[in-house]
Amino acid sequence: MPPLVRPDDPNLTWQGVISFQRTTGWTMPLRLPYESLGLFPSRLSNGSHSDMLRERASMPAGARISFRTDSQTIAGHVDAVAESSGVDLYCDGVSQGLAELSGRESFSFQGLPPGEKLIEVWLPHFGEFRLRFLELDPGASIAPFDDRRPKWVTYGSSITHCRTAGRPSETWPAIVARERGFNLTCLGYGGQCQMDTMVALMIRDLPFDFLSIKVGINSYEANGFNFRTFVPAIIGFVQVIREKHPDTPLALISPIVSPPRESTPNGVGYTLEEIIAPGGWGCHWANRPVGAIARFPFGARSCRKGPEGSGPLPPSPPTRRGRLCAGVTGK
Repeated sequence: MPPLVRPDDPNLTWQGVISFQRTTGWTMPLRLPYESLGLFPSRLSNGSHSDMLRERASMPAGARISFRTDSQTIAGHVDAVAESSGVDLYCDGVSQGLAELSGRESFSFQGLPPGEKLIEVWLPHFGEFRLRFLELDPGASIAPFDDRRPKWVTYGSSITHCRTAGRPSETWPAIVARERGFNLTCLGYGGQCQMDTMVALMIRDLPFDFLSIKVGINSYEANGFNFRTFVPAIIGFVQVIREKHPDTPLALISPIVSPPRESTPNGVGYTLEEIIAPGGWGCHWANRPVGAIARFPFGARSCRKGPEGSGPLPPSPPTRRGRLCAGVTGK
C-alpha cells in the first residue's frame, strides 16, 4: 500500500498559512486566524452583513505544502469544491505542471525526477482547499522542509490576491518570491483590503523579514475613508505593526492607475488622485526618517493608461517585480 500522509503529519511544512480549520475528514488552510474569525466581520456599503473577508481568507493564495521526498508520484485526495484554480507542483524549483481541481476529489503528479528532492505544492489562489491526505510511492522517504529563506509578508487587495492569474505560482507575489528566494505569506484579500485593525494585529504577531502593504483602491470602492481619515488609517495600521517590527523594511504601495476612478469622486467625495497624493501617505512622522518607515517601489504613476475603459497597462513584469524587490529589500 502506498504511504498515506495526513495533513497534520510533522513532515509536511505548510507555508503562507495563518491557521487551519480541521474536521475528522479534512484540513483547510486559512489566511486569517480560525480561532478568532468572529472578530473579522465585513459589511457591505448598504449596511448588510457580509462574509467576504473570511471568504477571501479561505482561498489559500500563495500558500504551499512543502516537503522532501524521493517519491516519483505525488497524489492528493481532497474534498471536492465547485470552483478551484487547481494546484501547481514544483520539484527543486522546477514546475511539473498544473492539476485541475474544480469538482474533483483528487490530483496526481507522476514521473517526477528520481532521488530526494524538494516538493512544493502551490495551493489554489481561487477556491477553498480541503486536504484529506497525500499519497506517495510505496517505501518512499519523506522529511520536512527547513526553509531558511527570508520571510516576506505582503498585504493588499485583489491586485495582490490575483485570483484571475493562470496558475497559483503565477500571481505576482508568487513570481517575486520564486525569483528572489523569499518565503511568501500572501495576505491579498480581493475587495477587502480596508486596513482592519485586527489584520494589523495579526501581521504584527507574524515573523517576517520584509513587509509590503498595497492599499487604496478598495477604500475608494467601499467609500471607507475620506480625505480626513485615509492617511491617519495608514499611519495607525503601520504603527500597530511597528510595535513588534520597529526597523523591518516596509514598502507602502499606492494603487495602480484606474482611468474611470482617477478624477471621479466616490460616495464620500474622494477621488483616486486624492487618495494617491496626500502628504506622502504620512510616511514621515514622529521625526523618523522615511527610510526607517517605508519605501515606495511603484504605484499609480508607474502604470500607463490603456485604451478608454480598458483599465491600466502596468509596467512590464520584470520592471514591476524589480521595483517591488528594490523597494522592499533595498536591492
